Amino acid sequence: MKSKRSFIYGVLLGVLGIVMFSSKAIMVKLIYQYNVKAVDTLFLRMFFSFPFYIVIAYIYRNEEKEKSRDKRDYLWLVFFGVVGYYLASLFDFIGLQYIKASLERIILFIYPTIVLFFNKIFLKKQINRNQKLAIILTYLGIIITFGSEVSISGKDVYLGGFFIVLSAITYASYLVGSGWLIPKFGVMRFTAYAMLVSCICVFIHFIFLSEGTVLSFPPQVYILALCIAVFATVIPSFLVSISIKIINSSNFAIIAGVGPISTIILAVIFLNEHLTIIQMLGTVVVILGILLVSKNKKK
Repeated sequence: MKSKRSFIYGVLLGVLGIVMFSSKAIMVKLIYQYNVKAVDTLFLRMFFSFPFYIVIAYIYRNEEKEKSRDKRDYLWLVFFGVVGYYLASLFDFIGLQYIKASLERIILFIYPTIVLFFNKIFLKKQINRNQKLAIILTYLGIIITFGSEVSISGKDVYLGGFFIVLSAITYASYLVGSGWLIPKFGVMRFTAYAMLVSCICVFIHFIFLSEGTVLSFPPQVYILALCIAVFATVIPSFLVSISIKIINSSNFAIIAGVGPISTIILAVIFLNEHLTIIQMLGTVVVILGILLVSKNKKK
């Protein structure tokens, strides 16, 4: 009974984290309305997030761990911090310059299937028949949705879609890696360390590649960036890590099905975006694919 309650608790935390993460795309699109570039937006997000992670890393510096760790584990933590949040966020922010927030979330939704692939390759977890069918359904739904958008928005959608796919791949690698490293570092410490690595990467990127200044934007931009940092970065990053620890990365990938739905709803409310009937059909197919996987989840 306790195990079942813990699993439900982990699922609820994961769902909340996913919904909060999904609000990021909405706020990023709102910032872009002020002609702010992707690199500048990402910098502001991490700039406001950085102090929170510093404080959390200090508070939980002595957090208990379940397994011993060595120097290689620290190298892997740095790797997943670079790949999982720096590159994933960078690719995502660039992609959002070319496609709608709702479409971004639908394409990004391939990351649960990529988690299954990575678990098979690196953790030797087999993909069963239902999971294979779910993968086919997921990609079929994305093709339907993406193809319909190309006829509406033009070929720039291809470029945006490409970057979102890269974001999905890099984020999936983080989910798999975090499931392995969290027991060695502890939830709070691992998340704080990984995000600090990501923040430092963004700062370096901004220093060398940014062409402008972040001090000349309207006040609305900084308010939105602060909201992204707190409600779509710091809080959900810990919720996701706790959820992964409780239910594992494969099960977390399954409940990610709420992501596209919450993003679509938020995009309709705040961005006046609308999906065509064909795109809605594609979204349903994607979600059905993930629901099919959920029937065989392992606790």
